[in-house]
Formats: sequence, structure tokens, C-alpha cells
Amino acid sequence: MATATETLVNNDFKDIMANRQSIRNFDPAVSIDHAEMTDMISEAITAPSGCNLQAWHFVVVDTPAGKDKLRSFFMKFNTPQLDTSSAMVMIFGDTLAYKSYRDLWNKAYENKQITAEKRDEVFKTFLPLYENASTDMLKADATVDSALAAMQFMLVARAHGYETNPIAGYDASKAAAALGLDEKRYVPVMAIAIGKPAPDDKDEVKSVRYTAEQVTQFE
Repeated sequence: MATATETLVNNDFKDIMANRQSIRNFDPAVSIDHAEMTDMISEAITAPSGCNLQAWHFVVVDTPAGKDKLRSFFMKFNTPQLDTSSAMVMIFGDTLAYKSYRDLWNKAYENKQITAEKRDEVFKTFLPLYENASTDMLKADATVDSALAAMQFMLVARAHGYETNPIAGYDASKAAAALGLDEKRYVPVMAIAIGKPAPDDKDEVKSVRYTAEQVTQFE
């Protein structure tokens, strides 16, 4: 079986990171099969998460009917991405991820990745934090986890030869319900358009960045 690095189109980290640009106009003729999309998500969710909670949920929208659902709550200036991208990946934070926490750590123990003592320590420390947490804390944690996975997904996409555009221009209050999710459980974090750039697209803007000195202080 090929490893992840053997199947990547681009394994130059500096190029992947430094030359990433948000694309608005994609080549509509390009599709991404579900096996490769699943591979990219598998690679993206190696991202870190608070207490290894992994409080994220992905919805891949790659059909006309699915994109019509997104149109019902997306802002109109994001129409080019909706119309042309190979897929829109909606990333939600899962505020009830802790309900599977025991299963996760029991599996780690069964796989001999941790000792029984370490597993029980997790159950006595981290798990009660989430079982007794406020809704606001669960939403905040799930949002941070999902944002880390979202950034990693965009870098993974470039490694696979695709480009992306992170999108927050939508009515978040309608996102979960429109996609058949429990709106009390799932918090919309980001939409990511993915595909290949449209050939000879002259509308893309190369963004100007602040210097590190402008946004950093040392204490």
C-alpha cells in the first residue's frame, strides 16, 4: 500500500505554505473522486485538538442539489466558488464529541498505545471537564479544533495538486439545518471551496501581507 507521501503531487512544504492563494474561479470540468477526498480528510484530521477531542465534522458538497442547499444561506458574492469548485467542504465543530471520548481512549489502550493507568487518568481529568462544561465552552473548543483541521485541509489540498478558498460568508444560523444536521450539536466553522484554478483566470488577486514585525510583540 502506498503511503500518503508517495501519493502527493507536491511535497515541497515551503511552496505549499508560501504560495497558497484563495481561488474564486475554479475549473468546473474538474471533479474529485470520493476516495481521494476521503484521503485528504484523513490526512487533515491528523491536526491537533484540545485533549485529543477531535471535535470536527466534515460535509462534502459536490452535487448540484447539494450546492443548491448552500445557496440558500451563502452570501451572493461567493457564487463563483459555488458554481465552479469541484466541491465545497463544510466543516462543523461537534459539541458532543466528548460522548465518544471513552471509546477513543479505550481503543488506544487496546492498541497498546497507552497503559490502562494513562487511560484511567484521562477519564478522571479531561473527560469530566467536557461532561460538566458549559455550552459556550463546548462551542469554543469545537471551533478551535475545527479551525486547525480546516487550515491543515487547505495545505493537504495543495499537496494533492488542488487549490482552495476558505469561506465564512454565509448565514451560520442556517448552515446545520440546511445540511440535515442537529443545529444544537454542530457549530459551523468554515466552508472551503476546492478544485483546480480556472485556466488563464486574470481576476485572482495576490494578497499583500503585513510583516511579522507589524503583528508581533515580544515580552
